[in-house]
Amino acid sequence: MVQTDLKPIIISDSNFDLKTYLKTKKELVEKALDESLPIGKPEKIYEAMRYSLLAGGKRLRPILCLATAKLLGETENTAMPTACALEMIHTMSLIHDDLPAMDNDDYRRGRLTNHKVYGEDIAILAGDGLLAYAFEYVAENSKNVPAPRIVKVLGILGKAVGANGLVGGQVMDLDCEGKSDITAEILTTIHRNKTGALLEACVSCGGVLGGASPEDLSRLSIYAQNIGLAFQIIDDVLDVTATSEELGKTAGKDISAQKATYPKLWGIETSQEKAEQLVKDAVAQLTVYGEKALPLQAIAEYIVTRKN
Repeated sequence: MVQTDLKPIIISDSNFDLKTYLKTKKELVEKALDESLPIGKPEKIYEAMRYSLLAGGKRLRPILCLATAKLLGETENTAMPTACALEMIHTMSLIHDDLPAMDNDDYRRGRLTNHKVYGEDIAILAGDGLLAYAFEYVAENSKNVPAPRIVKVLGILGKAVGANGLVGGQVMDLDCEGKSDITAEILTTIHRNKTGALLEACVSCGGVLGGASPEDLSRLSIYAQNIGLAFQIIDDVLDVTATSEELGKTAGKDISAQKATYPKLWGIETSQEKAEQLVKDAVAQLTVYGEKALPLQAIAEYIVTRKN
């Protein structure tokens, strides 16, 4: 959920009401997601897919896609199918991440995880269904977009979720559980893939849909890589400092699973400082766009001030 105590962030002497922006965009995304996946046959799998897809959350990933496309002059309607697909892929990763064979969590976004409601077998298939449908949805529902851009978006999505992205990062994360010799370099490699690759895809896809130049894509990629790593560092901090009620999932899971985390390596204060520096570096990539980049700048700053 969008935080009710979130204050407007002031950037470059301009007032930008991030709370209202996120609320408005989230409502658009929620409506589009609901319409994107009607109940079909067999009903059980569609119900399981919708259970997790429509479970709420911040919807930062689709919003990042919409904001980047808008930055480069594309309409939100044109970018929405890809934004929905990104949230489908993200939801798949959460369903699978919560499974007993992975992080083994009972709660996600404040309610029972998919496998606790539908069983492990259906949860796995619900994740598979969402992943496959994400690509189908982009291909069949993107309107007024040149075919080469759609092909490029599909390639970005595939790379982000594959062995060189999310899947590879998850494998490394599992391999490192219980080990005491994990360096910051290894941990960063894990999370640039497990968390950062999909966040980068959100921004890159928005850029491609907006007709970004190679220079635009380079700047946006650096921005996204920095906020992706900052996002994970803050996630690690919140796992230590926030309650389960605040997080909407079980707090302290990283410690119980003996995971390597940034607070474990650096401490909470240094972790926070490094996340803040990453965000400063990210925002610096956007100065060329002026006030058009205010949404992306504000989202970057929100990442290091969020409470869940």
